[in-house]
Amino acid sequence: MSTVAKKVQEQQQEAPAKKVQRVIQKKTGITFGEKILLVVFALLVVGAGVKIIANQSSIYNENKEIQQVEGKIDNQQKVNNDLKVQVSELSTYERIWKKAKELGLKLNQNNVKVVQD
Repeated sequence: MSTVAKKVQEQQQEAPAKKVQRVIQKKTGITFGEKILLVVFALLVVGAGVKIIANQSSIYNENKEIQQVEGKIDNQQKVNNDLKVQVSELSTYERIWKKAKELGLKLNQNNVKVVQD
């Protein structure tokens, strides 16, 4: 048996050791699921941006309208104040007495009533 054992041992030494080949799979980068997530995220970011811009635009338009209305209110207040001044000027006692004399009215103390605002 010793010869048989020697032959087997020689064959094992002569036979080159088998190389173990590993199969290396290269990762392709981004998977399909990751691509879908990226697209959904990008759409959400774009949608949020559009919504923010639309809101800013509507806020700008509303502020513009508010300023226009405030300007109209200021102008109307000026007109009202001018009219109040004009009323107070036209309702002075001297002016009323002068107009009454022009129309031929006479002052009768028994018919005079004092009216205050």
